[in-house]
Amino acid sequence: MFPTGATTRRGVVRSAVLAGAALLLADGATPAQARQRQRSRATTGVTLRLPRPTGPYPTGVTTLYLVDRSRPDPLTPSIPVRELMVTVFYPAHAVHGRPFASQMSAMAAGKFPETAAAIHPGLPTSGVDWAATPTHSYAGAPARPGRRRPVLLYSPGGGDPRAMGTGLAEELASHGYAVVTVDHPGDAGVVEFPGTSDGRPEPWRETVFRGDPRMDPPLFRTVIDTRIADIRFVLDALEALAAGRNPDAAGRPLPEGLGRALDPRRVGAYGHSAGGTTVAEAMYEDRRVRAAVDMEGYLDHPAEAPGRVGELYPVARHGVDRPLLLLGTDGFPERRQLERSWSAMLAHPGGRTDRRRLDRAAHGVFTDYAAFVPQLASAGLLTAEDRIRLVGAVDPVVSVPWVRHHVRSFFARHLPAPGA
Repeated sequence: MFPTGATTRRGVVRSAVLAGAALLLADGATPAQARQRQRSRATTGVTLRLPRPTGPYPTGVTTLYLVDRSRPDPLTPSIPVRELMVTVFYPAHAVHGRPFASQMSAMAAGKFPETAAAIHPGLPTSGVDWAATPTHSYAGAPARPGRRRPVLLYSPGGGDPRAMGTGLAEELASHGYAVVTVDHPGDAGVVEFPGTSDGRPEPWRETVFRGDPRMDPPLFRTVIDTRIADIRFVLDALEALAAGRNPDAAGRPLPEGLGRALDPRRVGAYGHSAGGTTVAEAMYEDRRVRAAVDMEGYLDHPAEAPGRVGELYPVARHGVDRPLLLLGTDGFPERRQLERSWSAMLAHPGGRTDRRRLDRAAHGVFTDYAAFVPQLASAGLLTAEDRIRLVGAVDPVVSVPWVRHHVRSFFARHLPAPGA
């Protein structure tokens, strides 16, 4: 057994409930206003709300279009370069009069329902205005001046877009971090680019997945190897940005002071599912990553044949001399398979790996689905059974603060932000 939020973290859970009730009413709507919105949804579609960040800083947001010309796209070999899209959240100032950014662009939102329902059966394919969800971050706002800030990279779960990590990214940025969420094209459901490149006729890429990549060992190996290379390339780009260069391949202008706000010598990473696998192994392979959080990601390869066990990733086989936090749930259906590689990781001497579990929860609880799925269920767009399968029965006023607390406190210990 290992510690759970329900039994050994009573203070955390109690404060989570109190804080969660406020942050989930993110726009200050009264109950009467909420009922009026519900009546209007028949014609406009449901508008979902992200939890409000709790930190002292307003947050800014921008996107970067990055092109790695040293390698062709491993998931679409016809494209001769590897293109990436990332979003940067950061503490901001001079935000008055600036608009909040949307969680998704209109194009991405239009394609999202089909790809999301394929990855997560039970999600509605209609009835939601995915383009209408606002973030709490100001588009293009100047970065807050002062000391350089630790950089945290986020790698999403397989098939998920980086947008589904917005809530946690905003939370961390509001407490003083620069947070970079990374899309892995060909893996993420849909990725929108600012232009076209040789070999890509459209300004977007859709996922190549047609099922669980764990069922296809060579594909899974390619996916994780590609993601690790993506993370390392993003780190190169951030070093260039911190040195005063603009890494955006389209030459788009950067928010004022963004490069001066980054400290590429203090880098952490966190990821969900395949993203958890990615950041743990990236930390093993690249010493620039000084701490990592794996949110329910395997640390082994899938078995090559029935009755066999998969090879452990080097991070689990050899251990690592930097801090790693493993966050899991009791509702993950493959937790027995997960246990083998996590136990191997925890068995290494030195005590640099820790583990926590959230009960009454399921795999999607580490993403924005933790807040969205209960809203969808309340609107009648998702069944109670699908809610439990996607995020569990845990209330978001508990689960959202629990995840935020454990990720933020981990990085606060190992990569403290100025003023954190």
